[in-house]
Amino acid sequence: MARWLLHVDLDQFQAAVEFRRHPELRGLPVIVGGNGDPQEPRKVVSCASYPARARGVHAGMPLRTALRHCPEGVFLPQDLPAYAAASDEIMDVLRTFPGRVEVLGFDEAFLAADTDDPERLAREIRTAIEELGLTSAVGIGDNKTRAKLATGFAKAVGKSGAAEEPIPGAGAGVFRLTADNWTALMAHRPTTALWGVGGRIAKRMAALGIHTVGELAAADRAALAAEFGPNTGPYLWVLGHGAGDTDVAEPREPVGRSHSETFAADLTEHAEFDAAVTRLATLVAEETIAQGRSVQRVGVTVRTSTFYTRTKQKKLRGPTVDVDEVVRTALLVLHAFELDRPIRLLGVRVEFGPEPG
Repeated sequence: MARWLLHVDLDQFQAAVEFRRHPELRGLPVIVGGNGDPQEPRKVVSCASYPARARGVHAGMPLRTALRHCPEGVFLPQDLPAYAAASDEIMDVLRTFPGRVEVLGFDEAFLAADTDDPERLAREIRTAIEELGLTSAVGIGDNKTRAKLATGFAKAVGKSGAAEEPIPGAGAGVFRLTADNWTALMAHRPTTALWGVGGRIAKRMAALGIHTVGELAAADRAALAAEFGPNTGPYLWVLGHGAGDTDVAEPREPVGRSHSETFAADLTEHAEFDAAVTRLATLVAEETIAQGRSVQRVGVTVRTSTFYTRTKQKKLRGPTVDVDEVVRTALLVLHAFELDRPIRLLGVRVEFGPEPG
C-alpha cells in the first residue's frame, strides 16, 4: 500500500459551530468576532460564513468595516471554549481512522495513512465529520504540500488553464494532487497559489521574471539563493516542484501560542501599532485561556518596511489568566522598540505557564 497525506479542512468552522447550535442561522451572512458588537473598536472578524464572504467580508477585517460591507449580517461573539471543544471532537474522530494525525489548528489537520484507496478514506472522513453536524473538504497528496493545495481544488471548481475548462473532480469535496498532475494543474498558476508564498515574496520573484509556478520550477536556483538567501531561495525552487514532507510530525506538547499579521499597507502611526498589538495580544490570550493554560511570558515581533525583524519579550511576575495583563505587557514590550520606521508585520507570542489550579 502507498503512503498518502490527507489534509482535512473544516468549512467556515466557527460559523459552522454556531449553526450546529443555532440551525436557524444557516444560509445567513453570519460574522463571528469580538463580543458580537460590530461597533466595538479594535475588534476583527474571526470567521465569516460563505454568504458573508460573498458580500466582501473576510477574516481579519475590522468589525466596523464588515458592517459597512454587510449591514444585514448576523454578528456573533467569539466562543473560543465552544470552538476548542468542537475541534477536540473532530480530532478525536480523525484518530479513529488508520494513520497518524498532525493537528494544524482548530479547523485543519493532516492524516498520514497507508492505503490503496485514499479517496474512499477521504469520503469516510467527511461522512464522520458530517455526523458531528459539520462539513469539510479533504485534499489528497503524495506529500503535505500537494495535499494542502488539493484542498483548494476540493472546495471550488477550478479551471484547467488556457482552455478554461473545468477540472474534473474539483469542487466535489475530495481532490487528489500528485506529481502526476502537478504540472498540468499548477504550472500556469501565479506563484501566490503556492502554500507559503505571499504577495511580497511573489513581487520579488516577479522582479526576477518569475510569475508562475512553472517559471519558479524552471528558475535558476543560484539566482533564487542570491535574492532570497541560501535557505529560502532553494526552498522556493522546491515549492515550485510541489515537493514536501511525506509524513506527519510527531505530536508534541505546545509550549506557547502566537499570532502575527502582515499588513496590506505599512503602518506608520504609533496609534496603529498599539491597536494592532492590542488586537493580536487579546486574540492569543483568549485562545490560551480557552485551552485552560496560563501565560508566563509575552513576546512581540516587529518587522519594518526594510525587512528588519526583531523580537523582544518580557516575563510576567507570575502566571496569569488575565487578558488585560497580557495586553498591557505586550504594549510595554512594543514600546521598548525604537518605532521610527514603517512597520509591515507585528506578532505576539505567549509562553504557557502552569495550568491554572
